[in-house]
Amino acid sequence: MRAVVQRVSEASVAVDGQVVGAIGGAGRPFGLCVLLSVGQDDGDADVTAMVDKVAGLRIFPDAGGRMNVDVVQTGGEVLLISQFTLHGDVRRGKRPAFITAMEPVEARRRVEQVAVGLRTAGLRVAEGVFAADMAVSLCNQGPVTILLDTKKVF
Repeated sequence: MRAVVQRVSEASVAVDGQVVGAIGGAGRPFGLCVLLSVGQDDGDADVTAMVDKVAGLRIFPDAGGRMNVDVVQTGGEVLLISQFTLHGDVRRGKRPAFITAMEPVEARRRVEQVAVGLRTAGLRVAEGVFAADMAVSLCNQGPVTILLDTKKVF
């Protein structure tokens, strides 16, 4: 699994002009916008690793201003959005190949497992719509953007 994790003050995702998921804003704590892609060989261990990493990622400021606090500790929220293009391979040519992305039916199940895992960790999770054409809006705080890969490719 691969993810782009951004620390945000607010974020939303819309489909056909209608907001389907939103976090933050109006005095609520910082949160995370997580763009998630599932690879062909990702299994239960990858789901567990991604949930643990996202929930425990210490990228929020402590009392001294150092990044030392995770989203659970802040009472923050997560906006989880499926984005298979994170598995796009452009090492050859300029058109991405998506042959390492998991097929949609199983990928949807894995994304749902991550959402359940994050909720089980005590987080409020808003979601996008799997396989929809989505418009994502966010206010990245810091800016802080972290790349995650359960296979430790990077």
